[in-house]
Amino acid sequence: MNIQENISLKQFNTFGIDKKARFFTAVQSVSDLKMALTWAKEKHINTLILGGGSNILLTQDQEALVIKNEITGIELVKEDEKYYWVEVGAGVVWHDFVLIAIQNEWAGVENLSLIPGTVGASPMQNIGAYGVEIKDVFHSLTALRKSDLKLEDFDAKSCAFGYRESVFKHELKDKYVICSVIFRLNKVAAYHTDYGAIKATLAQNGIEHLNLKSISDAVIQIRQSKLPNPKEIGNAGSFFKNPSIPASQYDSLKADYPEIPGYPNDEGVKVPAAWLIEQCGWKGKRLGEIGVHSKQPLVLVNYGAGDGNEIKKLAEKIQKSVLEKFQIEIHPEVNFL
Repeated sequence: MNIQENISLKQFNTFGIDKKARFFTAVQSVSDLKMALTWAKEKHINTLILGGGSNILLTQDQEALVIKNEITGIELVKEDEKYYWVEVGAGVVWHDFVLIAIQNEWAGVENLSLIPGTVGASPMQNIGAYGVEIKDVFHSLTALRKSDLKLEDFDAKSCAFGYRESVFKHELKDKYVICSVIFRLNKVAAYHTDYGAIKATLAQNGIEHLNLKSISDAVIQIRQSKLPNPKEIGNAGSFFKNPSIPASQYDSLKADYPEIPGYPNDEGVKVPAAWLIEQCGWKGKRLGEIGVHSKQPLVLVNYGAGDGNEIKKLAEKIQKSVLEKFQIEIHPEVNFL
């Protein structure tokens, strides 16, 4: 086990924020992970688990042992006439797994192409895009309990999935480290093309007969046209969750803003946060080294030398302006550290 001291985390978070870890190590196995956690416990040092660093905003140096989860492996563990069960290491890059699933004709994750981050973070956030969420393909996960280093399995019910939510962001926050996830993928694809611009993009690409790759290619094309590449401009993808409001409130807003988009759901009506933010004049706004992306107002960006606290303050200003204009609270999807 290689423990490093005073390591910059700039290359380990997609915002490119230059904060330091007091201690840092990378783990490639459950055994490595146990050793790292034991070392930290003996030294009375807190731990922070990092995956792809694509859903965090660093606002301070981390007085902890930062453990980079690099547990890999993709294995078909079971199949029947309808499904494949595939176990994937938590440190596998999410998009790499999606591409392998498409190559093997394991259906169900093609709409989740090009989402940044690692497999281990996918159930924590219940990541989703274009009409599909992790909970739709999730079977179970194995996680290491920090307190006693015991492995424990969680099914979908135990994970308590919600909109970009799970039990690992609330009751069990910082108490477990996800080691692997088992996905239940379909042998016969059920294509989801009604969300966003997928149909239009497929038509533009001249696709008449759908397959997993054509859906994935369309999603990648859409995402690349709207979202900045973190290697070029620091960002963490969608910074805010889309809020849901009561139908009565939506109807009232519709009277004042006839063009307001809305999608009925179990909680009332989901309103795109990007639309709300743009109406408040934030789209493309730059404040020194940080700002709001010019093509997608849901994305806050670091142009190079921005600080996490500056981005946090910008997010708070955006939240305040949306609340004042529409009486709607929007909440960060990104985790502040």
